[in-house]
Amino acid sequence: MIQVTVFRSNNQIESFELSGHADSGPYGYDLVCAGVSAVSIGAVNAVMELCETDLEIEQGGEGGYLHVEIPRSLKGEKREKAMLLFEGMLVSLKSIEAEYGQFIRLENK
Repeated sequence: MIQVTVFRSNNQIESFELSGHADSGPYGYDLVCAGVSAVSIGAVNAVMELCETDLEIEQGGEGGYLHVEIPRSLKGEKREKAMLLFEGMLVSLKSIEAEYGQFIRLENK
């Protein structure tokens, strides 16, 4: 199962973490994993390009691990854009969870 954990402070995303594998299909044909990967990596790339910022990213191969931290130095309009893009990512991940809840779980902390 893919576990998505969102860490918030004052209702703003500080970081998020994805871990595990969906195992909803054979390797290379796992649509849940592909969807989660596309949504999350797409959001990370969008924030980095559109907000002109570097994010603190930690990735691991075998465990299906991604940890992304928004720098505290990101302020003003760029921070607002980043929050909107990451909240959009969460809307998409919630849609995947609604359809494939046995393979993905979202949690806010």
